[in-house]
Amino acid sequence: MLKNIVPIQYMASFIFFIFGWVSFYFPGVLSFSLILFSFVFLPLVEVLLPPNMKFFFHDLDHKKDSFLYDLVLYFTVPFQYFSLVFFIYVINNYDLTIYELIGKALAMGTLCGHSINIAHELGHRTNKFEQFLAKGLLLSSLYMHFFIEHNKGHHRRVGTYDDPATARKGEWLYAFFIRSIFFQYISAWKIEIKRLKMKRKPFLSFENEMIQFTFFQLLLTLIVFYLNIFSGFMFLASAFFGILLLETINYVEHYGLERKLKNNGRHEALSEFHSWNSDFILGRLLLHQLTLHSDHHLKASKKYQHLQNLTNAPRHPTGYPGMMILAFFPPLWFFCMDSTVEKYRNIAENKKIKNT
Repeated sequence: MLKNIVPIQYMASFIFFIFGWVSFYFPGVLSFSLILFSFVFLPLVEVLLPPNMKFFFHDLDHKKDSFLYDLVLYFTVPFQYFSLVFFIYVINNYDLTIYELIGKALAMGTLCGHSINIAHELGHRTNKFEQFLAKGLLLSSLYMHFFIEHNKGHHRRVGTYDDPATARKGEWLYAFFIRSIFFQYISAWKIEIKRLKMKRKPFLSFENEMIQFTFFQLLLTLIVFYLNIFSGFMFLASAFFGILLLETINYVEHYGLERKLKNNGRHEALSEFHSWNSDFILGRLLLHQLTLHSDHHLKASKKYQHLQNLTNAPRHPTGYPGMMILAFFPPLWFFCMDSTVEKYRNIAENKKIKNT
């Protein structure tokens, strides 16, 4: 019986929506409830908790094939769109200060970032329904091209200079934002154009997913602007903050981990040494095991509940929320991370030498 309720542990991620709705509804400092929970409370707790904690229910489920694991993800879609409607209603019907508006916009943006994470998981599925849900979540953050670029671009080029989403050693987060956002968008167009050419389909048609995505994103934006201009700009600001959160996660997931170019002009094979892992229990539950990123890259189709903690993978000193905050202070980030990057590069090199 206990085995049947194991997936419910991942409902813990709904706490983001609860704090988000608190942020929308209540005035004053409570407008920042979700921000304080996500980027103050969680980092502090993960610093205090030891890594590699065994969560009791998690280890009871050996098959991990329950539909409940998927259902937890599906609920994110109505919750996200309810949150967007709630957010727009509140900012238009409450007498809010600029301070409160900022808190509520950041809360909506945080929910957008969280929903992109769920879209990432669903976007790797082969089921068309789940892919549709992924696109729906990405629509709420105006980042639908991520569906193409991440699956067909990032996973193929990760750890190389050709991958916009792989942060280079010594690269500031703010420079990474510009490079990653711009070139991922360009890459998505290139990937889609190549796909259409192979299928002998016209570029200017609704067969072009990038045209589809652009249409639906413009339509949603125009609908929100039609309500009023203020709502439109607040929506754009929130979506942009969600995108920045996603790109910050991209930054911390692969910073400085490179796949070397071999003499034959090809890059070395992808291994567990090309993604950072963060084995902290809160991050694993709230982010649906995204933090076990090395195993995800070795087999992208593996569902989140099946991901394993690879013992040799590079490890963050703390959880994702803490690493994200650290990344916003580049000198501190470099001080904490650059020597660790070199450490794991040497471990990977020594392992290759032993295997030859």
